[in-house]
Amino acid sequence: MSLNCAVELGIADLIHSYGGPMPLSELARSIPIPPKKAPYLRRLMRLLVSHGVFAVQPDGNSHENESTAYLLTPFSELLLTKGTNLSPFIRFISDPSFMKPWFHMGDWFKGKGSTPFEAAYDKCVWDLTKQRPDLNDKFNDAMSCESFCVMKAMVTECPQFFRGLKSLVDVGGGTGTSARMIAEAFPDVKCTVFDLPHVVATSPKSKLVDAVGGSMFDSIPPASAVFLKSILHDWGDEDCVKILKRCMEAIPPKEEGGKVIIVDMVINSDNPKITETHLFYDICMMIGLGGREREEHEWQKIFNNAGFSDYKIFPILGVYSVIELYP
Repeated sequence: MSLNCAVELGIADLIHSYGGPMPLSELARSIPIPPKKAPYLRRLMRLLVSHGVFAVQPDGNSHENESTAYLLTPFSELLLTKGTNLSPFIRFISDPSFMKPWFHMGDWFKGKGSTPFEAAYDKCVWDLTKQRPDLNDKFNDAMSCESFCVMKAMVTECPQFFRGLKSLVDVGGGTGTSARMIAEAFPDVKCTVFDLPHVVATSPKSKLVDAVGGSMFDSIPPASAVFLKSILHDWGDEDCVKILKRCMEAIPPKEEGGKVIIVDMVINSDNPKITETHLFYDICMMIGLGGREREEHEWQKIFNNAGFSDYKIFPILGVYSVIELYP
């Protein structure tokens, strides 16, 4: 919530615009906040500095707290409006409507609802966002900015996954951020974003990407490859098998280059911080959607049950892995 407050106040942009170490007094004046709130701002910044969101540079002429000056770090550079800008993701996960289900976890464990989200709202996430355009927009903005960050790395550092494809359908692709970035980087690949009709209706028009509405549980538009970024972790094993069977129907045989490209988490990294993130995400999926993050043997089980012959896992995108799945 402290990080969310910093995002709401635009602190990263203010420090960036200042052009150097920004004294507390200048930061307070620029927000602006009443002078009497400056000591509280110092306490907020002290916490965020301790977590590496910002850095400090003491004035050198004084030991007074007010003379402390703040700098951006690689963390806070991700919050700049004109940069990668993951601020919408922070606003989404700290929105009161999406935090409410966490307070119903105990009720859910005792038997109320199929997920804590349903225990809180008596409906699933998708039904609520369909009824609440403001939440739908906030969710789509969050997924779009997160996709931009991940896909920027993927198309520049991992082009081998897309080379040679004639067509690709981005299933559950939201407003089309991933599909557009793939199309821009690989002009020879015909890209389609496929999502629920009310999601596709809000997608920006693009000459590079087709948009098709429908349900991935019914059918998926045919393509050389199906792209699933952060989709399968939303669902339980049985639903994942159903989705992957529809993927199998949409792609050509392995001999003709058919494959499914999955970007998702695979628990059990050698990096403790990455594993910590995986485990936190796993609880987030349990709370909101009834989905889960999976270890490799759990991925293998749903791949086998869906009828796929082989797969390869590439742990090359930080907390994410790329999984190539072959029919």
